[in-house]
This record gives sequence, structure tokens and C-alpha cells, in this order.
Amino acid sequence: MIVSVFQTSDIDTCLALRRVVFIEEQGVSEQEEVDGLDSEALHVLATVGGLPIGCARILQKGVTAKIGRVCVLKEQRGTGLGAKLVQKALELASQNAGIDRAVLGAQVHAIAFYEGLGFTAFGPVYDDAGIDHRDMERLL
Repeated sequence: MIVSVFQTSDIDTCLALRRVVFIEEQGVSEQEEVDGLDSEALHVLATVGGLPIGCARILQKGVTAKIGRVCVLKEQRGTGLGAKLVQKALELASQNAGIDRAVLGAQVHAIAFYEGLGFTAFGPVYDDAGIDHRDMERLL
């Protein structure tokens, strides 16, 4: 099976993946998930054999790249695909002049996953869309 992870302009496919994972599986409301920021973000798409199976987005805020909306379809979790998505997002972020760090809001259960990718948690646990999160950062 051929796995590809790449920057994409196909926002509709990313939104469809996020609908499955965040809205249908995790119960996030559509109003919270579709926040109107996708048109200003860079998007990363993962495919296996040409079929979309995961995505992420990157928003630039000053010298910071905010990685978010990282999702992988349930049947592909545990394969290393999530790490590949985040690594590609970090690669794209580091190519932007002036960006010196990446931040993200990690679901609490995923903190160890992001720590394995070099992120460090900071600040308190907070509720985002009914799910406990914690902010994390990594210098680029």
C-alpha cells in the first residue's frame, strides 16, 4: 500500500474527513468544527492507495504556526499516519520565514503522542468542544 502525505488545496476532502472523526465520532458540533478559518490555512492530506484517510491544517499567527484539526480515520489509527501528518505540518511551517514555533491544542489522551514528536505541554487542562485539551508547543 502506498501512503502519501502532502499539502493540498482540497479543503472539501479535509472537511469530509473531519466530519467523520470530529462531528460523527467525537460528537463535536458542526458550528465548532467548521470555524471559517480553513480558507486561510495550509492543509495536509494523507492518502493510502489514493483514498483520503487523514488530514491536518496549519494557521500562521505571527511567528507561530498553529497546527490543528489533526485527524485519522479510525481504521488507520496506530499505523504511524498521525505522526506523518504532524511531521509534514511541521515541515511546511518551518518553510515559512519568521515562524519559530508550533503550537497545538492536544486532546488529553493524545498528549504522550505529541510529546513523542517533540512537543511540550503547558498551561492548564481546558474544555474545547466538550473534550479536555491541553496546549502544547515545539520550537522549530
